Amino acid sequence: MPEGANRPNVVVFFTDQQRWDTTGVHGHPGGLTPEFDAMAREGTHVAHSFTIQPVCGPARACLQTGLHGTEHGAFTNGVHLDPDLPTLGDRFAAAGYDTAYVGKWHLASRDPVPEAERGGYATWRAANVLEFTSDAYDTTVFDEAGRPRRLPGYRVDALADEAIRFLAEPREAPFFLFTSFLEPHHQNHRDDYPAPRGYAERYADAWRPPDLEALVGSAPRHLAGYYGMVKRLDEALGRVRDALTSLDLARDTVLLFTSDHGNHFKTRNAEYKRSCHEASIRVPTALVGPGFDGGGRIETLVGIPDLTATLLDVAGIEVPPEIRGRSLRDPAIRTRAERDDEVFVQISEDVVGRALRTRRWKYAVDAPDADPTGDPAADVYEERFLYDLEADPYELENLVGMDAYADVAADLRARLLAHVAEVEGRTPGIRPAPPRASEQRSPDLPNYP
Repeated sequence: MPEGANRPNVVVFFTDQQRWDTTGVHGHPGGLTPEFDAMAREGTHVAHSFTIQPVCGPARACLQTGLHGTEHGAFTNGVHLDPDLPTLGDRFAAAGYDTAYVGKWHLASRDPVPEAERGGYATWRAANVLEFTSDAYDTTVFDEAGRPRRLPGYRVDALADEAIRFLAEPREAPFFLFTSFLEPHHQNHRDDYPAPRGYAERYADAWRPPDLEALVGSAPRHLAGYYGMVKRLDEALGRVRDALTSLDLARDTVLLFTSDHGNHFKTRNAEYKRSCHEASIRVPTALVGPGFDGGGRIETLVGIPDLTATLLDVAGIEVPPEIRGRSLRDPAIRTRAERDDEVFVQISEDVVGRALRTRRWKYAVDAPDADPTGDPAADVYEERFLYDLEADPYELENLVGMDAYADVAADLRARLLAHVAEVEGRTPGIRPAPPRASEQRSPDLPNYP
């Protein structure tokens, strides 16, 4: 940062479809993320971080705007973000920052992305749907003039290299760099997880989280490649941090690591996300740099709009009242009362759904008669899931409809409807689940050992 300046640079390291429990600080025993783990220990670890829309484009729109899907309108993939809606790029540019976007955008009408649909980012090395313009060793993005640029190396490295080149450019103003990786997302046209050469082999017999042990899904075929992708991402994170150090930028730069959503490996529906479950909505998140070094663990629940507010706040940019989050620099975040500590989630594409995540409970509803790709909301929902996360953190026992939990469900139903009314300006109906005795197993889950 230029001498005498008092605003930090800001860098976002954004992964795609990364589960929180791929990281060592969340208990993964495989050593996939030593760089992230160090960042979480040295900086501020957001231990309970959640997406509010578990699908690629909508989650990105939520982070760029600080709004929910029904507010920003891009509630499914393929619905591009309104160019008149202010994004992080717009707000940082208006505050005098040099802005850059590298990687996957997924918020525009087409590739190359028209200038008006780039969210205010001046330097542009991106593709709207990177999964269709690139492959593991064949990365093509577009520049400010819409010209294709083919980047060498494995895709993670190609994008990290581009980000580091931006960091090394001389400049007078502070900068805001958003680097959006595709990994560890699957390669769509093959439905596989292409790790770097030799990396999947390292994890052929790796640890599986309890939900994948019990429910299996596509994990036997995909998990090794997925872990290999996570490992290479972590190495790229280390390279970015090394670049900041070598360029004498680290002490003046806030670095955020997070992901758009998780991955349940086809255990909850026919795809990889788009569900209320922790595997879909919980993501790894940490910050390091001025204001966050030595910040310890934030144990309260944090949603994407809180990250939007935080990024603006650290740059001294006023957080608009419409943003649905609070800066993590606000001490009230850490002392939030348990009753107020909850995250509201909207779900699309697989179902039109709504969910509430509290410290202990997960409560979710969906609308079986609604069109999940065309209807942003529904008039009537039905109860679908209730989990006690203290007793069942991997959500293997659905308690919905059980008579012993009727009072819990009624309370969570009212709290969920309060969020819907606040965000969506409407109060739909919710049909309670058919009652069943507590010893009856949920029909939604298979019999596992």
